[in-house]
Amino acid sequence: MSYKIKSRIWIEHNNHVLLGEGRVSLLKAIEETGSLSKAAKSLHLSYKKAWHLIDSVNQSAKKPVTINSIGGKGGGGTTLTDYGKSIITAFDTINKNCWEFLDNQLAQIEDF
Repeated sequence: MSYKIKSRIWIEHNNHVLLGEGRVSLLKAIEETGSLSKAAKSLHLSYKKAWHLIDSVNQSAKKPVTINSIGGKGGGGTTLTDYGKSIITAFDTINKNCWEFLDNQLAQIEDF
């Protein structure tokens, strides 16, 4: 029988969630699609919910994580800032390291 530790992490700032798996997934979807509405659809979120999540991240972060461009002939869009890309990378690294740590801890006691 194999045991597995389950855990979720998130980063808070002043008691508000800055990043968690859901927000990071949304930021990655924005990076892939170039659009908040397309990102929301790809994750089966309402546009309103997605907008609220991104607004929350931008309010809690030290710098803006997204840049919005107004629609027009070519349409608007949302892109990630370099800072937005860097916090995704940092979160993914923290998450990966957390899972590796937990797996190593579990391996030490798996024979109980």
